[in-house]
Amino acid sequence: MEDASMHEDSMLTLGDVTFHAASVPSADTSLYNISPAQATFFKTQTGIDNDEDLKRHILEVQAKAYKVAPYLCIHGFGFLRLNLSKFPVYEHILQLGRERPDAVLLDIGCCFGVDARKAAADGFPAKNIIASDVVNEFLQLSHELFKTTPASYPGCLLPGDAFDPEFLSIVAPSDDVSPAPAIDLSSLKSLNPLHGRISAINAIAFFHLFNEEKQLHVARALAGLLSAQPGSVICGFDTGAHEKGIVTANLSGIEYQTFTHSPETWSSLWDGEVFEKGTVKVETELVEIPVFSTRHLMMRWSVTRL
Repeated sequence: MEDASMHEDSMLTLGDVTFHAASVPSADTSLYNISPAQATFFKTQTGIDNDEDLKRHILEVQAKAYKVAPYLCIHGFGFLRLNLSKFPVYEHILQLGRERPDAVLLDIGCCFGVDARKAAADGFPAKNIIASDVVNEFLQLSHELFKTTPASYPGCLLPGDAFDPEFLSIVAPSDDVSPAPAIDLSSLKSLNPLHGRISAINAIAFFHLFNEEKQLHVARALAGLLSAQPGSVICGFDTGAHEKGIVTANLSGIEYQTFTHSPETWSSLWDGEVFEKGTVKVETELVEIPVFSTRHLMMRWSVTRL
């Protein structure tokens, strides 16, 4: 999740998406609604068994986060979704964690890192999971949400800006398929020591925050992190379209514009522009999902090294 900032003309920016600050709704606790699967997960993680106590706990964290950055995913409790675990590629990612020595999972633009925590709960070694966001307060609130501390949770929570070359520089995709030596993620200050060493990257709801040029930039940056070993994968879930271009959306009264790829242009970007053609398999799927009172076209995608 990229940083949000307020302009003097009362415009709020989130990545390259801008909208009027006056249109940002107040926090609405009536939108709180979690599925039985979500309730089970958060009860297990937090040790809070009572439904009302769990709701009270989550609302307290949400209120703090909304003061930091009034994102729609905070307002509508989207941060509670167990998104990655619903992907067809999820079982493959867990398998990498079980079977590939020292496999590393990166959750980029993670907000509270819920997908990272879910993967750890499902067996991916937590000490090999990185949850990264430009908003450091979200990472601190992750510990509050899950009732952990840096001492009790071995995963790496790494603040940083994906467009800062000191944090994540662009290098050519690795062609070294030999197993990478283990690295102590707790000592990381940036992602750059992990070039060519990450087995799986979760970039859900990340790319659609940026314009076309920046989407290509971050695609190249993440590609440089990915291991060359076959099966290494990057996946995401972003605003979709049948033809690439600028899409205007209205969610919860907030109107904004975002650049969106089509399945065809997204596939050709990864297979031929970011990676050498024929060295990756790109899978895309357009799906309509309910967001507040509207239907929103999204694209589920994955890029797997062959």
